[in-house]
Amino acid sequence: MVYGNLIDGEWRDGDPFANINPSNLDDVVGEYARASLDDTRDAIAAASRAFLGWSLTTPQTRAGYLEKIAAGIEARCGALADLLAREEGKTLREATGEVIRAAQLFRFYAGEVLRTPGERLDSAREGVEIQVTREPVGVVGLITPWNFPIAIPAWKIAPALAFGNTVVFKPAELVPGCAWELARLIHDAGIPAGVFNLVMGRGSVVGAEITSNPQVNAISFTGSTTTGSGILTTASARLAKVQMEMGGKNPLVILNDADLPRAVQAALDGAFYSTGQRCTASSRLIVEAGIHDRFVGALTEALASQVVGDARNAETTIGPVVDERQLAQDLRYIDLGKSEGAHLAFGGEVLSRPTRGHYLSPALFTEANNQMRVCREEIFGPVATVIRAANYEEALHLANDTEFGLSAGICTSSLARSMHFRRNVQAGMVMVNLPTAGVDYTAPFGGRKGSSYGSREQGRYAVEFYTTVKTAYVVG
Repeated sequence: MVYGNLIDGEWRDGDPFANINPSNLDDVVGEYARASLDDTRDAIAAASRAFLGWSLTTPQTRAGYLEKIAAGIEARCGALADLLAREEGKTLREATGEVIRAAQLFRFYAGEVLRTPGERLDSAREGVEIQVTREPVGVVGLITPWNFPIAIPAWKIAPALAFGNTVVFKPAELVPGCAWELARLIHDAGIPAGVFNLVMGRGSVVGAEITSNPQVNAISFTGSTTTGSGILTTASARLAKVQMEMGGKNPLVILNDADLPRAVQAALDGAFYSTGQRCTASSRLIVEAGIHDRFVGALTEALASQVVGDARNAETTIGPVVDERQLAQDLRYIDLGKSEGAHLAFGGEVLSRPTRGHYLSPALFTEANNQMRVCREEIFGPVATVIRAANYEEALHLANDTEFGLSAGICTSSLARSMHFRRNVQAGMVMVNLPTAGVDYTAPFGGRKGSSYGSREQGRYAVEFYTTVKTAYVVG
């Protein structure tokens, strides 16, 4: 069976490509259809035709569809989590949490659409009333990454549909399985033809057409900074609305007064769980001198107890790297760190397991400095650097000395230091005595500098991107 694309309410075949399990390279998850240029244009045209009818449905009608989708995800939670772990390499525990999050997102926006904000203002002119309302943007192109194959699509698709937009969804080619299953659940919920469309395939074909097609009114993208910059250049030239979440090189500051076990757990979780393949990963561990050696010793001990293996094995704590290209990139950066003079204190080795897979032991560098490329460039793997700081002031300076600004964390028992850090660190999200990775779906998600562009995702803030404001003046 070839899993097809969903275009105008119909499943359409295409050039098949294999979805490979990174825990077992001999396991083909399935064959999925690549959308052609014509397929993509047909999907966009279908979304454009469907927009008027969908945008005029009542909020309650849209909420009902989203509730059905949430219920469908919950009913298939176990199967979806197993698929996610199998195709992306995330541990089964993490995969289950991600699937639950996807259902929560659809249910949250089923409620939010019933609370779409508006405003009434008094005019400066006598007898005139001002009404401020929100309307859907139109056709929205959604381009998502491979590292969260169901949660990130959910946090884009759910608000897009909730606020009356129609959708053309392009998932990452590495993880078509979760995207296809989510599309099937949306289709089975009874969404009208053309309102939601799935187009799998290459970014150079599908993504490029979504970005450049004048019928696509808005684009929400999560992925690399390089790809995001290209999307922005093309889409903004035709005045499309753009929202982007891109790279991160997130600092976790550990001060002398930190609770050591808590700081080690925050670093372990933030830097190495999900195989370090998170834009919010704690890839720079900035440690004050007084606690540095104890922290490194304790973190190294914790890393030694981790189990790298098949993502679906219950004892596994760190799954495989997602594919051969990402593994090669991780290894290049490990070699680069050594050549730059950093000390490889732990890991960084390709591992053999009963099945052929992309297994890499988590790598920890010490004696690193903020001028090294391994401390400045996003690696997107289980690789972290420890940077020694003389004091809090230097630690804060090092935390801010980056082109990125997504997430930042601090471990300290000082209320004054935590408050100062929260105010002065240049990041969109700040964590105190917590990993830099891990967010709530009810709160805004996004960063500063080179990490983000446009309005925030998730929570109530999603309404900013998926709607446009209309101001009406009325004489009574």
